[in-house]
Parts: sequence; structure tokens; C-alpha cells
Amino acid sequence: MDVEQFREYCLKKKGVTEEFPFDEVTLVMKVMGKIFALTGLDSERFTVNLKCDPDYALELREQHEEIVPGWHMNKSHWNTVDFEGNLEPSLLRQLTDHSYELVVKGLKKSVRAELEAL
Repeated sequence: MDVEQFREYCLKKKGVTEEFPFDEVTLVMKVMGKIFALTGLDSERFTVNLKCDPDYALELREQHEEIVPGWHMNKSHWNTVDFEGNLEPSLLRQLTDHSYELVVKGLKKSVRAELEAL
């Protein structure tokens, strides 16, 4: 999955926007205004920071060298995933979905209701 495929995949999800809140090269994907994915468009390798359940994050890091603690993020709750490594596209989509779902789960009840109404 390349950066454009990743972007399109995320934008198909309900309530998702893309933004550049930090600079012109850091693409941030948000659901209802909350970040669930970040990637640097100027990086040598295509990597994405994705939110992850802390226990699952540790498990993934042990199983896959392409998954490491989130760069410049809370290391317990974020992974940096190398999208150019040997991970299956289905796993990349699953990890993206997991990040999105964690953020949705953490939204206020009223915001989740707003999302559902979209």
C-alpha cells in the first residue's frame, strides 16, 4: 500500500478528514477532529503512526520488525508502521482500522452520535 492508497483508504471511512496542522509535509488523518494516523510525506520510507491498544502494540512489535514504538508519540499507545516492509496489505488495513476504531471509541457520546448520523 503506497501513500495515495493509504490516503484514499482512510478518506473512505466515516467522519475522516485530512489535514496538515503541523507543517506542509506531515499528513494527519482525523476522525471527528481526533488524530488516528500521521505520516511524513518527505520521509525516505513510507511509515505511518497508528494508535494501538497497549497490549496489542507490544505483541505486534514482538512479531514484526516493521512495527516499532511510535516516533514522537506516546510509545504505549502508538506504533510506527513501515508500510514499505513485508507486512501484508490486509494487516496494514487492519492496523489502520484498529487505530480509527480506538479513536472513535474514545469520542464523547454526543460526537459518536454525530458520526453515526453521517
